[in-house]
Amino acid sequence: MVELPTWNDFLIHVLTYLSDGAVRGLPQIRQGVGELAQLTDAQRAETLPSGKSMADNRIGWALSYLARVSAVDRPDRGHYRITPIGLNLLSDYPEGFTEKMLRPLAKPGDTWWLISRGKPDKIPEAITDPIEPHDPDESLDPIEQIEQGLARIHSDVASDLLARLQDNTPSFFENAVVKLLVAMGYGGADGHATVTQQSNDGGIDGVIDQDALGLNRVYIQAKRYANDRSVQKPEVQAFVGALSGKATTGVFLTTGRFSPGAVEYARTAHTRIILIDGQRLTELMIRYGVGVQSKRTLSIVTVDEDFFE
Repeated sequence: MVELPTWNDFLIHVLTYLSDGAVRGLPQIRQGVGELAQLTDAQRAETLPSGKSMADNRIGWALSYLARVSAVDRPDRGHYRITPIGLNLLSDYPEGFTEKMLRPLAKPGDTWWLISRGKPDKIPEAITDPIEPHDPDESLDPIEQIEQGLARIHSDVASDLLARLQDNTPSFFENAVVKLLVAMGYGGADGHATVTQQSNDGGIDGVIDQDALGLNRVYIQAKRYANDRSVQKPEVQAFVGALSGKATTGVFLTTGRFSPGAVEYARTAHTRIILIDGQRLTELMIRYGVGVQSKRTLSIVTVDEDFFE
């Protein structure tokens, strides 16, 4: 039987299928890409242990990584179209390309190629740092391989979450961060919270009452910024000023970053301010189940020694 193409192999097929500029849904893309790749019935019948199509899964990964480098975009939920970047890739690499060749197109701060080597905090000096994330590492035990695979999935979901927050309205983002803080437990011991959206109140976007009487409150500022845009020191100063006489703590969240000056000011300010940037924000959303849902639960088993005693 002919081996099923890898998800890297599907990259060129996805762009070729979308090259006419039409907007297409995911099921249509899977069908069309499968035809372009000339998948056999046997290849289409291959499944993962979960029973889902292996070809569909690999096409989905290819589409996801093309979206991460803006080679395709999502004009609507579950629908995709090619971008000028994608057309350039088709022109430059008509015979195909790999994930490694996409790295120079990575968005600022997006270091997904480091995940599978278990070094998410190590940033290469150059984008061409010779790290091969998808080569099997025989030094890893099966549990480590599962954990690294999960880290890659979380990284991909985090990128998607951030893009969707940035593409939505400011009010949607403000509500999303309030829901996150409530999910984290900032709504009182009984699990309830009163959320008040403030307008023209010195930049305060939300208030969470920690108790029934509202004696203890969490004040929120939310900035929906692009990945490469930073919240500056004056914005944090303004938030601190808005809290004067109201509270001694606040949470400032952004889909972008915080400048070094903003971070230093928050560290030394008399009012305690917690800063949460885009990367940390999506990590928390995944951890506390906000904006995501569990697709599948894996159960790792071992022999019960007590059973055999």
